[in-house]
Amino acid sequence: MLRTVTTPNPRPRRPMPTSPNDPLLSTLRARLGFPAFRAHQREVCEAVVSGEDALLVMPTGGGKSLCYQLPGLVRAAAASAADRQAGGTLVISPLIALMEDQVAKLCGMGLAADRIHSGRDRGAQNDALRAWMSGRLDYLMVAPERLKVPGFVDRLRQVPPVLIAIDEAHCISQWGHDFRPDYRLLGERLPTLRGPAGHEAPLLALTATATQRVQEDIVRQLGTPRATRFIRGFRRENLAVELARCSRSARGERLVEILADPGRRPAIVYVLSRRAVHETVDLLVDEGLTDVGGYHAGMSPDERGEVQRAFLAGELEVVVATVAFGMGVDKADIRAVVHLGLPATVEGYYQEIGRAGRDGEPAAAIALYSWGDKRLHEHLHTRSYPELASLERVLATLRDGPKARLSVLDACGLDEQEAEASLDKLRVQGAVSVDWDDLVHDTSAEAGRWQVPYMQQRQHRLDQIDDVFRFAEGDHCRMVSLASYFGDQAVGAKRPCGVCDQCNPEGSAVRRYGPPSAEELRALEAILGALSARDRGVSTGRLHREHVAPLGFDRRGMDRLLGALTRADLVDVSETSFVNKEGAEITYMQACLSRHARLGRNSLADLLVEEDRSGGKKAGSRSRTRRSGSASSGRERAASKPPPPPAASDVGLVERMKAWRLDRAREEEVPAYRILTDRALLAIAARRPTTRAALLDVPGVGPHTADTHGPALMALIEAEA
Repeated sequence: MLRTVTTPNPRPRRPMPTSPNDPLLSTLRARLGFPAFRAHQREVCEAVVSGEDALLVMPTGGGKSLCYQLPGLVRAAAASAADRQAGGTLVISPLIALMEDQVAKLCGMGLAADRIHSGRDRGAQNDALRAWMSGRLDYLMVAPERLKVPGFVDRLRQVPPVLIAIDEAHCISQWGHDFRPDYRLLGERLPTLRGPAGHEAPLLALTATATQRVQEDIVRQLGTPRATRFIRGFRRENLAVELARCSRSARGERLVEILADPGRRPAIVYVLSRRAVHETVDLLVDEGLTDVGGYHAGMSPDERGEVQRAFLAGELEVVVATVAFGMGVDKADIRAVVHLGLPATVEGYYQEIGRAGRDGEPAAAIALYSWGDKRLHEHLHTRSYPELASLERVLATLRDGPKARLSVLDACGLDEQEAEASLDKLRVQGAVSVDWDDLVHDTSAEAGRWQVPYMQQRQHRLDQIDDVFRFAEGDHCRMVSLASYFGDQAVGAKRPCGVCDQCNPEGSAVRRYGPPSAEELRALEAILGALSARDRGVSTGRLHREHVAPLGFDRRGMDRLLGALTRADLVDVSETSFVNKEGAEITYMQACLSRHARLGRNSLADLLVEEDRSGGKKAGSRSRTRRSGSASSGRERAASKPPPPPAASDVGLVERMKAWRLDRAREEEVPAYRILTDRALLAIAARRPTTRAALLDVPGVGPHTADTHGPALMALIEAEA
């Protein structure tokens, strides 16, 4: 998993005034040097200090580490006051680089911290263990594989911890994106480590990315079914998320358009291959963006380090990278993260876009994708997760006893990459083990029916590819979709963000929208008519075949129309399923009228239909209308362009009206453009109407808008006068 890690603080923070009646706040200030809690931290700390087991899922950069650092200090102080023997906080972490970074930071703040992992020599590890047993450490960080070392757990338990934190807790789940077999040992070792009955240390599991399925597996594997769950912080109000179909051949042109705006730099551009890194860097340099660097795992450590240093220092405005770029990127003012091709999982996508706008200022997350990307991920999936028969061929080479790893790879008859992947998956499932002499042992008898969990995991990884493309094709608020995916429990998690390409289509960087053409209006009316005739939903396949295709629209053309209806809250599109005669579950998409539409509020006057800029074959009659050179074609082209910037004298009023519009959109839980389009808003700012009649003369303002929002708009205009 990619993590964002900050640079160690070279000196302790200055202590701040404390409050004796609030041990959490006083310790936060005096020992950790922070003036106040960040969002969601206090509720987690209070639960852990009181002794509750907890699961915290919070995005990278949200302040998870403090949620064990602070409670550990408070609980240690309470144990000392009660004259009870207890150690500090025991942290289990699989990432050596992260352990080193966190220990350096804690020591820099004047706290006592050490670590035990395979990257340190035996003497240093023994020194750390002795410091723990003598009660001299506030924190001890331990790699999970150390729990297998004979006698190690017994020595740790002699000084019971006041708190046990499991960092990167998704690693314990086979459904997590970075499953580590060694983490499975935690379920066996934790009861021993937690201390004597009545004084058991609470357990806090932390991770940045865990779907609801992974969350369930974490608490089950750790044996903490009653753990309080804190799923927080996945909404990013300042991040405008946009995903648009775009062929690979057209992505370079779109990228240049995006980065031509200085407001979208500094930027990270993620691509799917090392070759694409070099090609994209060359393209941007040729287009005049000289402060560009490339980053991928094939570069030397020194080369990668220099690119990262220059980007953090502001010497580079753009870094084009593979997923290898991430660790240590703590740059607050990144204005855009652009994906040229989608990652293989929603988790990976979310983590990468989370690097934008950490300073709280507006930022963009823009992804250009095509179905070719999906086929690429599916191909890579087959290489990473071979067929079951391949794993069984590798296992069959061990019938006569243990063999050297290279001999196993040679004897199985598979190509090198498939053989390596098969052996690794057997090891993960416990069907083989590899000892210190690189001998492979058959442990399949102990592993039992290892084939079942392997095939489940293999299918799960394939489903994740479907999930990310389903998200990309969605027509609902992007931030609500992401928060729902991770199960965010925060208040307002289901409120539209108001800034993504679905809530504010006119503000999109790549997508272009315009009013429907005459042909599209007929198709939109046909869709609404077909849906209104049925109480239940209609499959989108049937809807296209029977009602839209006869009007000359292909499936992509219909999808654009359904998207317009969904954004306008006139149609709901959802996934459903049925079981066929063979007992297989078949999933499909169905559409139905929304409650809003059934109440009769189904005007198509201010609908915005997306222009197809995918770079591939044009879809639907809108494209044919454009080629005809008709008057309506000219109007559509004009409407699809972004509105012109406001006059200098109108900028202040425009910003205030946009802020008002966003508040109303969130209050009514509708896209911002449904309150007022950008073009109408700019026209109001230019004309400054002071009566209802004058407001109705503004293009894009109808009677409903004038009656519902007119008083507020005119109040804003009057305040500006």
